[in-house]
Amino acid sequence: MKNNFALKALALVLAGAGLAFGGYWVGSQGHGSMQPTATSQDAAGEKIDPKTGRKVLYWHDPMVPGQKFDKPGKSPFMDMQLVPVYADEAGGEGGVTVNPTLQQNLGIRYATVRREETRDAFELVGATQFDESVAEVVQSRVTGYIERLHARTPMQRVKRGEPIATLFVPEWIAPQEEYLALKRSGNDALASAARDRMRALSIPDSFVTQLERTGKVQRTLTLASPVTGVITELGVRDGAMVSPGMTVAKVVALNKVWLLAEIPEQQANLVRPGMQVEATFAGNTEQKYAGKVREVLPGVSSTTRTVQARLELDNRDGSLTPGMLMRVKVGGEKAVRRLLVPTEAVITSGKRSVVLVTGENNSIQPVEVTTGRDIGDDTEILSGLNEGQKVVASGQFLIDSEARLKSVLPKFAGSEQEQGQKSQPQSSPTAVPGVYRGVGKVEKVSPSSLTLSHGPIPALKWPAMTMDFGKPKPDAFAEAMVGQDVEFLFKEGDDGSYMLQDVKPAGGGKK
Repeated sequence: MKNNFALKALALVLAGAGLAFGGYWVGSQGHGSMQPTATSQDAAGEKIDPKTGRKVLYWHDPMVPGQKFDKPGKSPFMDMQLVPVYADEAGGEGGVTVNPTLQQNLGIRYATVRREETRDAFELVGATQFDESVAEVVQSRVTGYIERLHARTPMQRVKRGEPIATLFVPEWIAPQEEYLALKRSGNDALASAARDRMRALSIPDSFVTQLERTGKVQRTLTLASPVTGVITELGVRDGAMVSPGMTVAKVVALNKVWLLAEIPEQQANLVRPGMQVEATFAGNTEQKYAGKVREVLPGVSSTTRTVQARLELDNRDGSLTPGMLMRVKVGGEKAVRRLLVPTEAVITSGKRSVVLVTGENNSIQPVEVTTGRDIGDDTEILSGLNEGQKVVASGQFLIDSEARLKSVLPKFAGSEQEQGQKSQPQSSPTAVPGVYRGVGKVEKVSPSSLTLSHGPIPALKWPAMTMDFGKPKPDAFAEAMVGQDVEFLFKEGDDGSYMLQDVKPAGGGKK
């Protein structure tokens, strides 16, 4: 009996030892097979997450994003595991990914790098004047008196052929009567001599023809405007005596006007006769007037240090009048193809210029560029970009905030190392790292989110705006009502959205 009991005890001991050894073996095998599952490498030596099959750039602690690790493991800063940063999520080394929903909330706009033919241009300011080269004078060829003045004042508009003044000419009466008498007598030789005498006295042939037809003496002469324009000078009045060669009026056409522009002394050599110009005035900035540089006047003003250029503008519609202050854009003689981006897309720090370029999977990377001249609302790019690339045209400072959170654009706005300064410790915006505080108003309540119009959030460099914040569960923050002023805490989710942590009435009370 004792032997049977001893045999059974020995068998149990051996069975227990076997189970312990088997457990150890399975555990060791399982442990050995778990190590490669945390991360594996492909043929090119890239780190691959076996769970998702995505390429891993590095691991980091989201609370301390500046520190990068080559392997997964526990964070040395927090009681948590390191989080992988994937290549398709970060947009490559030195890039950042902005969630499409966040892009829409922040109002981020994009522009395409394009190549266009442009001319070297600069702007001038000047005032319009009458074009004196097309001025016409109305003169008297005879001695007479103003019987009627049709144009009453200077600066009066007149049309071509419209009467200016009617003259009474007493010297024309006797020659006409003599010609009629000789014509009736039948003495053609003397009548012909009388006709030549009338021509010498500046009696128009039309008067003589009418005299022969009607037999009546013409006592007056009407002076008409030779062009359509404005009377700039009117030197006579009713009853005034006029003599041969005396100017009765001066008329200037308005189909073209002069513009006297002031050119800075430094740019005087850039303007040459024949260059094309485009002018606008404050009264109607959408209407543009084409023209050219007529001449550059000699001399530099001692007070303004400018040179005057006389420009010729097309004014066939008659909308321009003398004295109008206009802004003029002077274009170069030859067009040059240039690579252009909107000026607002270029971020200049003083030492360098940076443009944010978009890539695949909503990734954004900073690219240092060399800029040329500004052409209107665009800036010339000499190097750093290629035609067809998409760049961020607005919202760069918001992307900079996103980048600083993820610490993947350390040189975006100029690092402190570049400026030779020592980095200063940054205080957390809230008591909990990665959690941010805001004050706003509830605009909309839904099971999945709250729409809040909030003020600026300095920790993220956000301006005041309205955006959606996710709720951790549908029944969270049930006390929040539309129109209520609230204080709220939030943090960034893994997908780039922002999740509310706490919402309470502003000031600690209820509305």
